[in-house]
Amino acid sequence: MKMTVEETLYGISCFGHDAGLAVVRGQRILFAAHAERYSGLKNDPLLNEALVLDALRTAGPPDRIVFHERPWRTRLRHLRSGRLREFLTGPSPLDHIRSFEMLADVPLVTVGHHQSHAAGGFFTAPFDDAAVVVADGIGEWDTLSVWHGRNNRLKRLFVQRYPHSLGLFYSAFTQRCGLKPNEEEFILMAMAALGQPRHRELILREIVRSTLPPHFRLRRNMHRGLGGWHPELTEPETLAASVQEIAEEVLLGLMAWVARRVPSRNLVFSGGFALNCVANERMVRSGLFDRLWIMPNPGDAGNALGAALAHGARPVRWEGPYLGYDLNRDPDLDGVVATLLTDGMAGLAHGRAEFGPRALGNRSLLADPRGQSVKDRVNEIKRREPFRPFAPVVLAERVAEFFDLPLPSSPYMQITGRCLYPHLFPAICHVDGSSRVQTVEFAQNPTLYRLLKRFQERTGCPMLLNTSLNIKGKPMVNDGADAQTFQRETGVTVF
Repeated sequence: MKMTVEETLYGISCFGHDAGLAVVRGQRILFAAHAERYSGLKNDPLLNEALVLDALRTAGPPDRIVFHERPWRTRLRHLRSGRLREFLTGPSPLDHIRSFEMLADVPLVTVGHHQSHAAGGFFTAPFDDAAVVVADGIGEWDTLSVWHGRNNRLKRLFVQRYPHSLGLFYSAFTQRCGLKPNEEEFILMAMAALGQPRHRELILREIVRSTLPPHFRLRRNMHRGLGGWHPELTEPETLAASVQEIAEEVLLGLMAWVARRVPSRNLVFSGGFALNCVANERMVRSGLFDRLWIMPNPGDAGNALGAALAHGARPVRWEGPYLGYDLNRDPDLDGVVATLLTDGMAGLAHGRAEFGPRALGNRSLLADPRGQSVKDRVNEIKRREPFRPFAPVVLAERVAEFFDLPLPSSPYMQITGRCLYPHLFPAICHVDGSSRVQTVEFAQNPTLYRLLKRFQERTGCPMLLNTSLNIKGKPMVNDGADAQTFQRETGVTVF
């Protein structure tokens, strides 16, 4: 179904890992935000009134609501997987949406979960012909899908279905390593650099049935976790390294299969697994594709935008990920630089919040990257595990002097590169020599670009450590009250 030019669509994702709401009118994205930023509950799966009201204030009322999956298919999966109680009594996401008075009488349609992921990636991409790959835990029945996107059309070429899932496989080992599944997979990815993949063959023999591309088939349902599988394996770093290695190999084999079947050198990658920036680097360095696009919010919250775009079936003008709550203030950049030089770190909260899991300069905790002590202090403030790396944000015109990147630019922290001088910048270099780089041009974020320029003028250093403005277990700062709370609880000055 095609949307009219001025029809206002509210795309909604909820009852998954991370609820979101996006507003699209014609070819413009007017608003997109995470529910967690308004409720204060990390990875909040439900909508809330503050989020809905902010969308109404910013973009006006909806003509139509588009939900990011087909609930009846999800309920049938619950039945097949033995979750009878959820099948019989599970709450309805559509009833949840209708519970908000301002949305109760708006026409509502649904689209497929992987269709939403594919559309969110392809219709925001800077090209109109591409291979599109979606990989996540599960959406209705689908866990992996391949599409060919051309102009306004997405044609599905392959689908892998539940219970065979690369995402669920990765999440089960996330849980086995003492982390939270569906939330802390990025920590498992960082942990992998600390170990060696000594359990790779054991996992392939006992857990994985087939990795023959494009399939990834398992011997057990990973939705239920690993249970009592080899309790004597107690080194999480070794398990993490083994699982990361397998995931990268599976992804590389899949992409080679896709490259042979889709007549395009452009790749769109979407779904929660597209956040694995280490696997993304290996994929890009393979040379299978010339260009890569990952929408900055490829996970379930991003499906709010994907649902609206899937219904409209047309590209939009991508103007950047700053689409959320508008903290309408101009920071004192000279004050930020002065604080960085005296205290080593400063918070930056201005403009519209990022739509996606990465802080990209509008809700960021920034620090001088040139000393190990700064990394330790930031980890202490954020209450993070000490082994986890931090990302650098660097002037785009100088990135090649300091990093070996597999792509010319990396504006959204979606891919790792090699730090050329780890001894000079220990705060932003992981133990394996990698850095998850963000490059900045003036048009992309003028405020952040100017700040980097001023820091460079004072120090000669064209980069800063950039991490999200939050402490572990809490969402990123959203509004002014959140910024004040962060400053009070951490002692970090927020501009």
